[in-house]
Amino acid sequence: MLSELCIENLAVIQQAVIPFSDDFNVFTGETGAGKSILINGINAVLGKRVNKDIVRSGCDKAVVTALFRKLSDETKQKLDELGIDCPDDELLITRVIMADGGSTARINSRTSSVSVLREIGTTLVDVHGQHDNKLLMYPEKHIDVVDNFANLHDDISDYRTSFHKLQEVSRTIKRLSADEQYKSVRLDALKMLTDEIGEAGLSDENEDVKIENEFAVINNSSSISRILSASATVINGDDENVGITEMIESVINEIKKYTDVMPKFEELLSRLESLKIDAEDIGDEMKSINESIDVDEERLAFLENRRDKLISLKKKYGPELKDVAEKYKSAIDEAQLLIDNSSEIQRLSEEKNRLLIEVSNKAKAISEKRKSAAKELSAKIEDELRFLDMPNVKLVIEQTDGKLTSMGMDNMEILISVNSGEPPKPIAKIASGGELSRIMLAIKSVIAEKDDVPTMIFDEIDTGVSGRAAQKIGIKLREISRNRQVLCVTHLSQIAVMADSHLLIEKQTKEQRTFTTVARLGEKERIAEIARILGGDNITETTLKTAEEQLLSRNEVCNRVGH
Repeated sequence: MLSELCIENLAVIQQAVIPFSDDFNVFTGETGAGKSILINGINAVLGKRVNKDIVRSGCDKAVVTALFRKLSDETKQKLDELGIDCPDDELLITRVIMADGGSTARINSRTSSVSVLREIGTTLVDVHGQHDNKLLMYPEKHIDVVDNFANLHDDISDYRTSFHKLQEVSRTIKRLSADEQYKSVRLDALKMLTDEIGEAGLSDENEDVKIENEFAVINNSSSISRILSASATVINGDDENVGITEMIESVINEIKKYTDVMPKFEELLSRLESLKIDAEDIGDEMKSINESIDVDEERLAFLENRRDKLISLKKKYGPELKDVAEKYKSAIDEAQLLIDNSSEIQRLSEEKNRLLIEVSNKAKAISEKRKSAAKELSAKIEDELRFLDMPNVKLVIEQTDGKLTSMGMDNMEILISVNSGEPPKPIAKIASGGELSRIMLAIKSVIAEKDDVPTMIFDEIDTGVSGRAAQKIGIKLREISRNRQVLCVTHLSQIAVMADSHLLIEKQTKEQRTFTTVARLGEKERIAEIARILGGDNITETTLKTAEEQLLSRNEVCNRVGH
């Protein structure tokens, strides 16, 4: 369960440490005080997408940290699968949102990814936002409600594996069964490609590099020969010039004259002799290399042509020679497949028929489970809605056969009648905002019996309701919180008084900056806040007395309605 939430520099919240009880937590406050920001903060640590604009103006980053305790078995299993240690049965998740748009995540102080947060988050918290009510207006989303209740996730995953195989085989058959005109045109195109590349006789992926090196040597042979000749002359000399070796010989002869009086000259003479020998060897080798250079004009012409051919092939089919070779092989394979596709189509058609039977059988099995689940689910939702002050409600989940899709073969739509004698009709046509809120709460309440998510968050589940219906919603939320943690944002006193822990979100202005604070209310503060909800800013003794009576009588109210 969510034990504590720490927020720094998130929109108008500069800093807040928010403790939660394990049962029913309610948030109230004036419109615009920052209740939605709190939900955004929780969504951030659950790995949901966040906008950089949520970082408080003038700050480099926003930081949200959530501490979870009493982890469910499902969460522990998911952590184990992800290789995340949780020695104290506590989970600390941190999300840092940078003002420049980046974001980082940490789990138990170790760097993690946002995708991992999302995986873990689904086992920690179920967030019901204001937009979820609108999903009921789209019939194609109703099937998800049934599947969640029936816990068909594994069945659907297995079905989709087979369904995607069927799709792939069908696409391949369609491609291979192209009309003869297309096949003829395609074969001509493939033949042109394979002829052009085949004539080149590629056998070495590095041939272009070797060609370039050899071409560079031959193409520069004249310059190389000139440099070698000039260098050899500098070293060995000729009829007109004194070479380095002769100069060294002259130095040796001069120094020899004074070796008797300068014994140190012996060492210099030895080094000069070695230098002379090295110089002579270098000069002779340069001369030998120069004499071996023979410009083969035919070879040069061949290299030029081959070089141009390879450049052309790489430009059309590259960028590298290995890419050209791969395209050649691929074209050969495709041409062969087009030529022999009759037998391949036959084989794939048999595979398609087998998969079609497999997919159909799996879809029928899922359909039967949905049929059974829909009957049970509709009865349970009706019971919940009757409690939520919709006594004449009639709810039916209509199931019809459709074509095979990734969801199976069913179309499912929730139909409802709220007045006696009226036939059930699509929710989108007859449900009001308040009815949508209660229908969604009823669905959440029923499905909660089937899952292990320990924390449920309701963001303004009270939209469009008031009076007795609002009181019933508060009682229902309190009932849900007896088995799991509930967090609820509300504007209604009937819901707020039912909570075990009441937190006030309040906006203040200091030094021309807006700050939002979150504080857990004591008994007196709670009475004052309930009175504010009841009477606005005009708090009187009467509203205070009414607020106190509502708080004191909540247990009596719950007992009176049997919850």
